[in-house]
Amino acid sequence: MARTVAIGHQDYETVRMNDYFYIDKTDFIRVWWNSGDMVTLITRPRRFGKTLNMSMTEKFFSVRYAGRQDLFEGMKVWEQKDLRHLQGTYPVIAMTFAGIKDTNYISARESICRVIENLYNKNDFLMKGNLLNEKEKAYYNQVKADMDDSTAAASLNNLSDYLERYYGKKVVILLDEYDTPMQEAYTGGYWKEMVSFTRNLFNNTFKTNPHLERALLTGITRVSKESVFSDLNNLVVISTTSEKYAPFFGFTEEEVFHALDEFGLSDKREEVKLWYDGFTFGNKSDIYNPWSILNYLKERHAAPYWANTSSNHMVSRLIQQSSAGIKDDFYMLLEGGCVETEIEEQIVYDQLDKDDKAIWSLLVASGYLTVRQVETMQRGYEEWQQIYTLSLTNFEVKIMFRQMVNGWFAKAASHYNAFIRALLLGDLDAMNEYMNRISMSVFSYFDTAGDREQMEPERFYHGFVLGLLVDLTDSYRLTSNRESGFGRYDVMLLPKQKHLDGIIIEFKVYNPRREKTLQDTAANALRQIEQKGYARELLESGLPENRIREYGFAFRGKEVFIDQSG
Repeated sequence: MARTVAIGHQDYETVRMNDYFYIDKTDFIRVWWNSGDMVTLITRPRRFGKTLNMSMTEKFFSVRYAGRQDLFEGMKVWEQKDLRHLQGTYPVIAMTFAGIKDTNYISARESICRVIENLYNKNDFLMKGNLLNEKEKAYYNQVKADMDDSTAAASLNNLSDYLERYYGKKVVILLDEYDTPMQEAYTGGYWKEMVSFTRNLFNNTFKTNPHLERALLTGITRVSKESVFSDLNNLVVISTTSEKYAPFFGFTEEEVFHALDEFGLSDKREEVKLWYDGFTFGNKSDIYNPWSILNYLKERHAAPYWANTSSNHMVSRLIQQSSAGIKDDFYMLLEGGCVETEIEEQIVYDQLDKDDKAIWSLLVASGYLTVRQVETMQRGYEEWQQIYTLSLTNFEVKIMFRQMVNGWFAKAASHYNAFIRALLLGDLDAMNEYMNRISMSVFSYFDTAGDREQMEPERFYHGFVLGLLVDLTDSYRLTSNRESGFGRYDVMLLPKQKHLDGIIIEFKVYNPRREKTLQDTAANALRQIEQKGYARELLESGLPENRIREYGFAFRGKEVFIDQSG
């Protein structure tokens, strides 16, 4: 009989005591402990079992769970007899920053301090007797949500000291979702303040802490060492491109297929593989997201379970406000193509708006893109570079991005849909009317620097083209910034159905030095289509010239004028 699939449980004890469906990952304890590494950071996308594994690790080592062999009997770690004596023998400081999602620095700092205050409250037995002197007891009482920076920075180091004295053993520190405050600080505009605070806290906790036996941190991203891990040279980082620990976060294909067999779904292997396969950690491919698989086993039908568990706000904003080149690459990704680029595993959040590599790096770390191939190339005499071939991870992620692009135009959805209808019908007046309404409603969302006097229409219209791709994919094959004739066109819509016309769109921004009106700008766009011979690709596909429509889009701020050739 198949076990019960219980969704959302992140506590190892709850899962084991209720015999909920669980894929044994306890061998992680053996591999991690035997590595001997003092401080380990493991980055994985969200919903990949990080929190459950941290709970499992806490229950194995913590003195609070001494004598709880029942939690591990029958598990892989218990097969290692030389490890059994470690169960329940270490003081463990276990905490999570997953809930630190405040919109301003003061609130976020207070939330972190409250997490630490709660740790002190759980261990207030340390205040009894003569373990602590009067000054230490006074300090203990100062650790609270509104403590000063100096008290906060030393708090976990000092708690480690007190616990080591009490138990006679150094501590194990577990910090889950360490980077959540950093991500919120980036989106909330208080990055520098948060970096300064966490740098001092982390260095005192993980670098200059003589009471530390081992530490394990998890998160989604590897925040740059210069940001929060400066001088922390004892840190071992296991990112998504690292092979170490690859089988312990996420489900392998063998584990997924065994689960399908258990639930009588053996005939659904191909469907599950199409929707949810595609994650790669190091050289280990065919990794599946646990959240999606658990929901599939429970609901017995495919849906974007993982993609719908987050607002994806930061990713949406980055792509929305990215350069035209990034958006062009997304056209290819959404059509099933690949992008070749360098990536930087250390995420520099304050460079995300400036460095395309940082955006690709974040998308890989977050699980939205997967590494298909890595090629090492010589760039100079002694300089080498690694070129990564990236694609959308799987069908579930593709659906997520399509929904995200549609969301960009949600504010002007009725106008946008009306524009699509007008475009298909060739109604030029309606196209002009609805395009201007769309522009007035959503133009500023695509601007990367609202304080500039002049917005950047290119960012808007490339986002708009992504929207075209999502809405017209059944009727057209959309290409952008490709060579045809004697140049590169902006947008081409190649019909998939015989009754549809081919469409070429060229965008131009009004230049007051060369043009008097927006009509002049649109006329220049149409002239470029003719002079460069952009229609050649459509003609070579077999479309007659009278079935090809050419449009010039002219932009001046939020004002748009569209004209048609002929």
